[in-house]
Amino acid sequence: MFAVVSDHQSIFLIGPMGSGKSAVGRRLAHLLGCDFHDSDEEIENRTGVDIPYIFEKEGEAGFRRRECQAIGDLTALPGIVLATGGGAALDSRNRQYMVSRGTVIYLYASVEQQVRRTGRGKERPLLKNGEPAQVLEELMKIRDPQYQAIADFVVDTDGRDVSDVARDIRQYLLSKDGAGRLKST
Repeated sequence: MFAVVSDHQSIFLIGPMGSGKSAVGRRLAHLLGCDFHDSDEEIENRTGVDIPYIFEKEGEAGFRRRECQAIGDLTALPGIVLATGGGAALDSRNRQYMVSRGTVIYLYASVEQQVRRTGRGKERPLLKNGEPAQVLEELMKIRDPQYQAIADFVVDTDGRDVSDVARDIRQYLLSKDGAGRLKST
């Protein structure tokens, strides 16, 4: 395994929809030589249906219960990169899992960038309930404080290439000492 990630340290990517968590996570896992997991993909694999179907049949509360179980299981895996869903940090159990089991990276994206990246949001259940820009603005008001509260490092992804963001995270990880603090230069 790459020296940046120990056999036990995992990297958890949080942030709003459209911030690039899955794409950056895949690239970062490749750079670090470790396994990549996506909590939404895990939920779909476990249930055999897509996220919009779960929202339709079980509502957001049902989806969040499934998400918490998946994140609990995935964060227990050693030395992985995990992309979480945009609302994962809302649940206190998920926040505790991530903070206690690895390094939390917040991929920040402005609402304008989120709108551009999510398009009409047909596969994103929360964007079906109104004008996407307005919905995303409201979600950021609620979620940004949760992201900020648990993040070890924040990366602005607006207008940036996936590879550049992944390299910034890798550099941050290289600059940490054994206790998880940034090394002084």
